[in-house]
Formats: sequence, structure tokens, C-alpha cells
Amino acid sequence: MFDVNVIRDACVGWIRDFFRENGEGCSAVVGISGGKDSSVVAALCVEALGRDRVIGVLMPNGEQHDIDMAHLLVEHLGIRHYVVNIKDAIDGVTRSIPFELSKQSRENLPPRIRMATLYAVSQSNNGRVANTCNLSEDWVGYATRYGDGAGDFSPCSGLTVQEVKALGRALGLPDVLVDKPPIDGLCGKTDEDNLGFTYAVLDRYIRTGEIDDPQTKASIDRKHRANLFKLRLMPAFDPHLDTIPE
Repeated sequence: MFDVNVIRDACVGWIRDFFRENGEGCSAVVGISGGKDSSVVAALCVEALGRDRVIGVLMPNGEQHDIDMAHLLVEHLGIRHYVVNIKDAIDGVTRSIPFELSKQSRENLPPRIRMATLYAVSQSNNGRVANTCNLSEDWVGYATRYGDGAGDFSPCSGLTVQEVKALGRALGLPDVLVDKPPIDGLCGKTDEDNLGFTYAVLDRYIRTGEIDDPQTKASIDRKHRANLFKLRLMPAFDPHLDTIPE
């Protein structure tokens, strides 16, 4: 059974332990999109560390139609924040590569530049970068490797979308942030449009193994298998463990 108050208190304690062991006195640096995941992670960090030790970074790519939601979040939490527009960086990289980037490369470049930006802010402010992914996204590989899939600590990667939303309500976040339809910020579609199934269906399958549509099950299983590499450490050759030909 999911007891949201127990999970909230346990996660807040976990964040405090992480910073005690991996950055006593450091700040949490959170990329703020205005969606539920970054909102919940930022709110958890405020609960754990206090608002003075949480830094929000808003990173629009030119004009962001829902940037007002990101501003609402940082104002609601009362945290220090910076706005860094990444459009010039994306355009510069794209112009400098001497061939036409693939569609997927173009879509994944912004989140990777955003993560580089977060680490630049973090290193200059004695920080640790928060990963804002959730279990549902990770399960089907719906995160950019070395983009939004990166970070130093991950408060919500063990929680499904429905659980993250419940946590957001328990933390007192505005409903408009908790219930905002998740949009990948890459191609203009909602997550569920891109995936071909709802998070409610996915979350039920993850937690219970139950699913009604065999085709949806096959799609989820296929995505899960294909993207497991994103959740594993990078393979590294070890001459002490691997066989070396004589």
C-alpha cells in the first residue's frame, strides 16, 4: 500500500542523508520545467534542506509557452532561481556540426545542453544536481541519456507518475502544477501521445502486473527491454576480472 505521508517523510530523510554524506552544506540545484516532476523534487528539497539551499534553474529554448508554470513554482516555494535561455547554445552546436542532425539528435540536444547548464550552475554554487525522473518514465526509457536522465541524486525515480502526483498534493503544491499534462518539451506532444498509452495504464502494470490490452503490454515490454541500458552503469573493461588472451 502507498502511504503518501510515510513516503514523503522517508524521502525527505533520504535527501538529508544524501547531503550529509555527499555534500554537507551544499545546495540542491533543480532544473524547473513547470511540470509535476521538477515541482515535486524542488518541494522535497525545500522540505529537506530549507529554501535557502535550493536553487531553481529555468531553461527555456527561446520562447517557452508554459514558462509561467515554472515561475509559479519558484515563487510558490520562495527559492532562489536563475533563467538561462539555451537557444543560442543549441543553435551554435547545430550550426557547427557539419551535417544535418537526425530528428532524434535534434530533439535530444536541448535536454543535454540543459544538463550541462545545471552542472555549470551547480559547480559555481557549491551544489548537487537533482535528477527529476520518475519510475514510469524510466521504465519505458522516456528520458534522454546524459540529459534529464542524469544527476547526482534522484528522489522520485522509485515512484510512478500517480505516486508523484499524490506526493505533490501532500506537499501542498498548486493543483495546476500537479495536474499539468506532461509534455516532453522536445517535439511539442504530450508524453502519452508519444508513448501510445496512458501513465495510468503503465503505472498499474508496473505495480500489479495487470494490463487489459495485449498490444499495449507488448509495447511497454518492448520499450522496457530496449531502454534498460539507460538505467545501468556504463560497461567498463576490468583487466583483473575479464579474460585476457595469452
